[in-house]
Amino acid sequence: MTHIHFYHGAADKMQSACRLIGELCAEGRKVLVYAPEENLAVQIDRLLWMQPATGFVPHCRSDGALAAETPILIGASLDTAAHHDVLVNLDGELPPAFSRFEQLVEIVGDAEADRQPARARFKFYRDRGYAITAHDLSKEGP
Repeated sequence: MTHIHFYHGAADKMQSACRLIGELCAEGRKVLVYAPEENLAVQIDRLLWMQPATGFVPHCRSDGALAAETPILIGASLDTAAHHDVLVNLDGELPPAFSRFEQLVEIVGDAEADRQPARARFKFYRDRGYAITAHDLSKEGP
């Protein structure tokens, strides 16, 4: 069954996503970043090229020529996922077919517009018996 990690209290949701994606990559995990809106996909792609400042997080679009060999994929669909290891949800909605993945990462920003839908997703997962671990990013350093 999919294990779900909720990272809440993110002052900057996209920066937090990049940091977590980098950590997952360093652990040798394969990550699909679910970004169904093109502006989110472009934003996370740009940020991953710049973070960390002293390293590189290998990534590409899920429909790219190197997708089969790249550990971090950015995609708008889960239907053609090259792997089912970790899914990072950047959408405000429940990701379709998330249960195919071993792990689901939800990142919740400080804005109420982000927190309300996240609460509904948390309740959905909890009510269906998924194991959920909550992480408070507001208690971490910069």
